[in-house]
Amino acid sequence: MMKSLLGGIAAVSLVAAPAMAEPYDPVPYVKFEHADWAKDAVLYQINTRQFTKEGTFDAAREHLPRLAEMGVDILWLMPIHPIGEKNRKGGLGSPYSVMDYRGVNPEFGTVEDLKEFVDAAHELGMHVILDWVANHSSWDNHLVTEHPDWYYHTPEGEFSSTPGTDWSDIIDFDYSQPGLREYMTESLVYWVRDVGIDGYRADVAGFVPLDFWENARAELEEVKPVFMLAEWEQRDMHQRAFDATYAWSWKEAMQKIAEEGGTGPLNSFYYEDTNSWPDDAYRMVYTSNHDQNSWDGVASEIYGDAYEAAIVMSFVGEGLPLIYNGQEADLGHQLEFFEKDEIIWDKGQYADLFRKLISLKHETKALWNGGAGAPILRVPNDHPDTVFSFMRAGDEDKIFAVFNLSDETASVSFSKARHHGNYRDAFSGRKVRIGEATSFELGPWSYRVFRAEN
Repeated sequence: MMKSLLGGIAAVSLVAAPAMAEPYDPVPYVKFEHADWAKDAVLYQINTRQFTKEGTFDAAREHLPRLAEMGVDILWLMPIHPIGEKNRKGGLGSPYSVMDYRGVNPEFGTVEDLKEFVDAAHELGMHVILDWVANHSSWDNHLVTEHPDWYYHTPEGEFSSTPGTDWSDIIDFDYSQPGLREYMTESLVYWVRDVGIDGYRADVAGFVPLDFWENARAELEEVKPVFMLAEWEQRDMHQRAFDATYAWSWKEAMQKIAEEGGTGPLNSFYYEDTNSWPDDAYRMVYTSNHDQNSWDGVASEIYGDAYEAAIVMSFVGEGLPLIYNGQEADLGHQLEFFEKDEIIWDKGQYADLFRKLISLKHETKALWNGGAGAPILRVPNDHPDTVFSFMRAGDEDKIFAVFNLSDETASVSFSKARHHGNYRDAFSGRKVRIGEATSFELGPWSYRVFRAEN
């Protein structure tokens, strides 16, 4: 009797099996649609205070035609709000010490000036995101007196700065307070709805509860499609809140390569990227930004002879590339963070390189961001410890790239046929047929990038 009963159950299970197939289908991790204009985007960060002699939105607006011609897509403005005066650092203070989330720093101009900047960027086909400081405010933000319960306090009842930092000019919010969440979300919506902003870069995003960001993203999307970048490196950020996160580990890998040479750190990064991160997560890669420039050093000095190769890798490898203002002008010093210290706008040796790389990214769908692009496929070579070679091949196009990540010349040949075909050198435009007998002589820290010919 038992055998018969079990047999009956088995029969039912077999009949029901087709209906059970769906739970085994792959499910996309990212639960929202990226804006179409972000799928092939290149970011450009603007430090408004240092960007021009005047340090204003009006003066920065004069650079927009140049940036549009350069090809950048999303302009990231460092915080534009009034800066706190209590416990201020330096003469002008840190823009990350926010005194009013719905105001504009008079140092930069007025809200109308900002609107004109945004409108001008839109007319040129670019988008604008604001740097948003949700974790903390200045000591003299009006919320301190109006809603002191929205802030963390020490056991003794004092306001608290972020533990483990030297951020003495700020105090931390307490996101267990629903009123704070509502106020901050409404402020985010205000700049998108009323000023035309296209999204945000979230400062120390991981210090703020993820569910806050997920709800904020949903409310912003009710206004229009936005782009969200988290200053954090955690895949959970990508599910419902952020298009992009920082790839600090890519930066650290490239800097280790610049110091020691070799493909190991980059192999490790892309191994983890492929196996642990969602296909449609945009991971922001960069060779400089405001923090690195002001606190760590000048990019050309940090990377040394590997600098150009690192720039190119940030565009042709997987990732969303960032350019920090002045890189195209060979920014050669560390910009002051709390004082005026303008960029000198000479034409730099890398200006044409950035322009060509942006054009290559736009024109080659395999190089697009996240799931819109193609993953890296390694092409084995006979110098695996020092030469990094790969393809990115999509349905419409592909690239083949070879990087000598060492200070010695290498004659490189390849053992697989996966990269064979007709190409055009991405920089010289010369046509090249790559086959079994093809090898390359690569000087120290040099590279070759080819785009397939249809």
